[in-house]
Parts: sequence; structure tokens; C-alpha cells
Amino acid sequence: MTSDRPVRKAIITDAGFASRYLPITKTVPKGMLPLGNRPIMQLVVEECVQAGIQEIIIVATPEGKPVYEDYFHNSVIRIKKQLETQGKLDRYEPVQQVLDFPKIEVITQDSSLPYGNGSPVVSAQRFVEGEEAFLVLYSDDVVFGENGDARTLVEKYEQNREVSGIIMAQPISADVVDKYGIISFKSGTENELDTIIEKPSKGSEPSLLASYGRYLVKPSIFAHLVSHNTGKDDELWTVDAITRVAASGKVLVERTQAEWMTTGDPENYFHAHLEYVKRYEKYGSKLSEWVG
Repeated sequence: MTSDRPVRKAIITDAGFASRYLPITKTVPKGMLPLGNRPIMQLVVEECVQAGIQEIIIVATPEGKPVYEDYFHNSVIRIKKQLETQGKLDRYEPVQQVLDFPKIEVITQDSSLPYGNGSPVVSAQRFVEGEEAFLVLYSDDVVFGENGDARTLVEKYEQNREVSGIIMAQPISADVVDKYGIISFKSGTENELDTIIEKPSKGSEPSLLASYGRYLVKPSIFAHLVSHNTGKDDELWTVDAITRVAASGKVLVERTQAEWMTTGDPENYFHAHLEYVKRYEKYGSKLSEWVG
């Protein structure tokens, strides 16, 4: 590893049941649901590419693995040839952009691990054990803006390579603090994580900063991401491991320069889809006319 590239790899997770989206997610991975004409997963991958990530490990369900492998690796030459004969080869360009992404490895979650969002990260451990630091991104979470969170994490780490980790956060309103993990800072600091309090009751929140699925961590996190360290609902939680890392080291909290939205349920997904179309699709200006 060269000193000017301390963060080379990213883990992106989509290994849950996505039961709130059934029946569609029994066939289509949640990360393959579209925002405009691109799947959610592609936006997360592009965020990593913007940050200079050289290798991406997607952790999927057994059903999702072949879908992701096809999407990121199948060149559909027959379609390219047909478009070429029709003089429409420009329509193949979005496919070529996907094929030109850095190395993407698709794996499945280790079935022996407990349920929880930390288990996909553990499943990819062998790919990142020798790294100085790496990114973890949840495909539930998308960020809209010129500067993606992945690049913010990498740039912040390059300035602070002694830290044990960095997590992203976004301010939220007080009336929704009971829906998210809320950040508590170490005494006397404004950017060092103490703990993440999951869904505090309104009025008891330690801050108005919500944590979400954008983290930079080091392989030392795997000492805490182990099967017996389950937490709420007997699940293995990444944020619990990060909190344990923060107890003996410095974990920085970085406020997003973009706008975080979740796609974790159909209602929020629809909201994110509308926002994406409004911002990025050429027909976005027509939304107010269509839904007015």
C-alpha cells in the first residue's frame, strides 16, 4: 500500500431480508430498486468511485448475488451489436460506464453469523484485513450532492490518519430523534464520538445529529464485531462495535456536505426517488406538473 492511498477498499451491504418491500424483494435485491434509470446500488458504487476507491465488496443475499454479478459484469454484447446495427450505440454508453467501474467482488453473508447489520461487514473481513482503513456503506442510505460522503471520509482520514475511525452525521429535527441513532460526544469535544444512542425518547436526545450508514473504520473493529457481542434484538450492530472502538480510541464525527436520505422503507424510498428525479433527471422539472 502506498502512503498516498491509505483507503483503497469499500464494503457495501445489502444482505437483509427487506421484508417491508415484499413481494418484490423476493426476486429483486432492495439495492437494485431504481432511482431514475439507475439502481440504488449504482449510486453508492459511484460515490465510492468519486472517492478513489479501487476495490468494492458487495455483500448480498444468496438470491441477490447473481443479480449483482450480472449487473456489474455482464457486457450484454448481443444488445450492443443490435444497437450498433440500428445506429443507436450511444444507448450502450451507460452500460459501458458500469463495466468500467473499479473491481467489484460480490459475496454472500456468512450464514453462521447472527442477524444484524454488522454481519455483512464481518463476512467481508478477509478482503480488508490487510488494509490501513476501509469504508463501510449501507445501500439503504443515499446521499445527494456534489461531494459524496465517501470522498469526505477519505479526505478527512488523509488529514487524521491516527484516528480509529470516522462516521458521517446529519442534523435532523427534534421531532424525529426517536427514529434514528443519535450521536453523543465525548465531554469537552464537538467532534469526538462517545456513543450512539438508538432512538432516544424525544427531549432526552444528547444532540440533533443522526448517524447513518457511512463509516470509515480500521481492521481493529473486527475485535468487537464478533458473534457474542450482539445488542438490541439480539442482533450484531456495526454502531455498537464503533462505540466500543471509541471507548479506547478517537472516532471523529463528520457532518455531511451532501444530503442523506434513507430508502429503508417504501415511503422513504419514494421520497428519495422523487428527490433524485428532481435533481438529476432531465424530466425532473415536470414533477410539479405531474403531481400537482
